[in-house]
Amino acid sequence: MKVHYEGSPVSTKLLTDHDACIAEWKAIRKSHLANKAENYSDVAYNYAACPHGYLLEGRGIGHRTGANGNQALNQAHYAIVGLVGSSGLIEPTDAMLSAIRDGIELLRKHGAGTEIKGHRDGYATACPGGPLYDWVQKGAPRPGGESTPPPSTGGGTSSSGTYTVEKDDTLSSIAKDHKTTVAALVKLNGLKDPNKLDVGQKLKIPGKAAAPAAQPLEPFPGAGFFHGGRHSPIITAMGRRLVAEGCGKYSTGPGPNWTNSDKASYAAYQRKLGYTGSAADGVPGAASWSKLRVPKS
Repeated sequence: MKVHYEGSPVSTKLLTDHDACIAEWKAIRKSHLANKAENYSDVAYNYAACPHGYLLEGRGIGHRTGANGNQALNQAHYAIVGLVGSSGLIEPTDAMLSAIRDGIELLRKHGAGTEIKGHRDGYATACPGGPLYDWVQKGAPRPGGESTPPPSTGGGTSSSGTYTVEKDDTLSSIAKDHKTTVAALVKLNGLKDPNKLDVGQKLKIPGKAAAPAAQPLEPFPGAGFFHGGRHSPIITAMGRRLVAEGCGKYSTGPGPNWTNSDKASYAAYQRKLGYTGSAADGVPGAASWSKLRVPKS
């Protein structure tokens, strides 16, 4: 597996507008098809991962990549690109890293090996950029691992929903310490460049959401409820919760019909909870359903 970045400026608009992510992915494909020197047959990558945690299909499973620089590497490695670049949006979100892991695990189920490298490990290039390559060198771990990250034990001060930036802070580290997202901090603070923080800068921290127990929840309808042809607003409500959890694998929707996208999204959520193998088959169970907290439709 080779991990890539775009290698050109990427707009920070992608952090708050998923439609911009889709437009970016389409633009990459268009530019590759217009590249007569490389003579691509399609977008060069097998998959892309966006800041919202979506895995976007390119060449897909079982197709040789065109992104790794020479024929030998393209034969030997799949390619997944994170939608980050050389400037603008340069730091991957946790949701993006999780989506890259989703792609890696999907390809492994279909015969890919265990090796995970950056593009630069096999070809003379800066790809996949500093922040993404640092993650690759750590073994490309799924963010959060098996437990919730501990609270911050040093650096900065936070009270009444604000945080004072200190040296070496990044927006990603601040988001992680305060159990929020980079996108939420960008939106709340109106940041034009999330990669530029000043020591002493005050950031607003999102407050805690209202307790979900205050709203009525859908009881578990039983595993048999989820099968092809099922049409129900419960499925739409479930899909929206999966997207909110960063596990949505929808190209459109979610909608009221039970589809393979619903199954893939629920499987991602099961893996997020720590389930593996047949326990993460995408069919809801009572335990995972209770944790998802699907609102009454």
